Amino acid sequence: MSNCFIILAAGKGKRFKSKIPKQFDIYKKKPIYEHSLEKIIKSRLFKYIILVVNNKKFIKRKYPANVKIIKGGKERNDSSFLGLKFAKKLKIKNVLIHDAARPNFSINLIKKLLNNLKKNNAVIPYVKSKDSIKYKYKKNLFNLSRENLILTQTPQAFNYKFLYSLSSNNKKNIQDESSLFIDKGLDVKFIQGENENLKITFDSDIKQNKISYGIGFDVHRLVQNKKLFLGGIKIRSKLGTLGHSDGDPVLHAIIDSILGACKMGDIGEKFSNKSRKYKNIRSTILLKKIINKIKLKNFLINNIDINIITEKPKISKLKKRLIHSIAKICDISKSQINIKGKTTEKLGLIGKEKAIACEVITSVINYV
Repeated sequence: MSNCFIILAAGKGKRFKSKIPKQFDIYKKKPIYEHSLEKIIKSRLFKYIILVVNNKKFIKRKYPANVKIIKGGKERNDSSFLGLKFAKKLKIKNVLIHDAARPNFSINLIKKLLNNLKKNNAVIPYVKSKDSIKYKYKKNLFNLSRENLILTQTPQAFNYKFLYSLSSNNKKNIQDESSLFIDKGLDVKFIQGENENLKITFDSDIKQNKISYGIGFDVHRLVQNKKLFLGGIKIRSKLGTLGHSDGDPVLHAIIDSILGACKMGDIGEKFSNKSRKYKNIRSTILLKKIINKIKLKNFLINNIDINIITEKPKISKLKKRLIHSIAKICDISKSQINIKGKTTEKLGLIGKEKAIACEVITSVINYV
């Protein structure tokens, strides 16, 4: 028994203004479909990979023998079933179905999907909606609660036999394979997807994406009888930071780096230390406010690189907790965050354990 990854690249992409099908257009110096294919080949997590296309003339490269290229159907679900049908002779246990128009998923997401398949027959990644959504039925318009809405993504993971059986009996035109399980009232395991795993629909989705960078720096004195917060976590320490808020140098530097990348000023402009309402406020609250603001302007965080400069505590022992905390606050994947602990070799205020500093570089993508 083995795993199979099916990439659907047979669509026409009518909303994508191009002379060739969307999935073969160039994105980051290579065809869109190739990002997914190369990523899966390199992962070595799948014995078989099936690429479903409608025109092989756009395939310019040769791939390993475990990559099977087959002809797709008229509709998405036709292509999906053709892929499943081809896989029948391969004797596979699990199958992941993926839309080629989503090139930015991570291997970490793939591993989570496979791990959850051990106890489930269908595992679907999702993200929460950032928009307010209305439902129109005939002449009536209804408000839908954003809190109750989820946006499903691909890759979607399934027990092969279950999915093949449902697909064989399906007569409807469906938008994704999870619909087959949901329509039958079968159990589906939903896991957190990735905000960067966006679907390319319009030519503007890839032709106007801009990456920009921002630098953040913060330093605080260390004093007695104060709490020490780093990256949103309370740290056991005899010394704490002196500040107007909770004095978290890591989150303060992250805020400034994000604001810089988005060209939205600095932390002092947004949260003045002369304002009483920010006295002793948790920096987690401040960072969440900034994240919400940049989302409204269609910015997404691409990467955060952090240097924490201190003699104590030892950052190496805190890395996992810090990354988990920052990822949760920023609503991004842990794989998008890197943390390094630095010292000043006993030099200066930091070396004498009288201060702690942090510097951060953040890159953001603007999808407008």
